[in-house]
Amino acid sequence: MKKILALAALAATTAATVLPAQAATYAIDPTHTFVTFEFPHFGTSTNRGRFDKKEGTVEFDRAARTGRVELTLETGSVSSGVPAFDKHLRADDFFASEQFPTAKFVADKFTFDGDKVTEVAGQLTLRGKTNPVVLKANRFNCYQNPMLKREVCGGDFETTLQRSLWGVNWGLNMGAPDNVKLVIQVEAIKQ
Repeated sequence: MKKILALAALAATTAATVLPAQAATYAIDPTHTFVTFEFPHFGTSTNRGRFDKKEGTVEFDRAARTGRVELTLETGSVSSGVPAFDKHLRADDFFASEQFPTAKFVADKFTFDGDKVTEVAGQLTLRGKTNPVVLKANRFNCYQNPMLKREVCGGDFETTLQRSLWGVNWGLNMGAPDNVKLVIQVEAIKQ
């Protein structure tokens, strides 16, 4: 009987290690996810801001090298650290937060180098306009979080956006740049 139980345990262990990994769902951790943007201020200093309220999910299958991301940002939560500038960013000149309270990034094309994500391609909807966006991964990793006792995956992703594609044209006629650097630092917890 002991031999049968030992063989059954060995068979179960072998099957578990041979079966491919399944897709998993991860919830974006808002305390370890920051969405920031920056652009030059008339060739002198750099203006920076972030979105304080964000939520989303990631579906990720390392074995199949596939995934899907949905990230929603509250545009009214934009924060530059300067209240008067924040008010201008929320106004019609920039995010038009009353009319368009959220921006959303949805991606379903992941590019890998080995088991590391190097790029995520999808669509960004902002101010009611949707355009393609490719985020390059500067860093990507998955680890077993010692406090949560669950897997966490994430990284630093960035791209440069041409803001006029989304109707954000304020200051272009005065020499303000059209290009905005977008940086997304994200961690997501396996559910």
